[in-house]
Amino acid sequence: MMYPIFEEHGLVFFEGRRGDCPVRDYLRGQSKKVRGHAGWLLEVLDEQGVKLGRPTVGHLGDGIYELRVIVDRQQHRILFFFDHEFIVATNAFLKKSDRVPEAEIIEAKKARLEWGNQRGNR
Repeated sequence: MMYPIFEEHGLVFFEGRRGDCPVRDYLRGQSKKVRGHAGWLLEVLDEQGVKLGRPTVGHLGDGIYELRVIVDRQQHRILFFFDHEFIVATNAFLKKSDRVPEAEIIEAKKARLEWGNQRGNR
């Protein structure tokens, strides 16, 4: 199952089997300012894809990317991957150290695997 955001361009928020949507849930818990900036960056990502590049997008390895949302010196991250015509946002968090926590990358990889299973491993 997926939660379409900008349907005409293929950006979706990953939804787990139980209907959980980590990115949506994370953003709902943030300030209006963070939600607004994240929404704008997601729209730009949707339009430009990987061409958006650094410093806004970074490749973390193994097909997992981060969207950097910086508001009031706080570094929020939205992890995502590409699957054919889709950009799939998997999870989001507030970055508190220099490196993206391995647990967040693992979570994105698990979501990618589940996404593939939901879509029949096209």
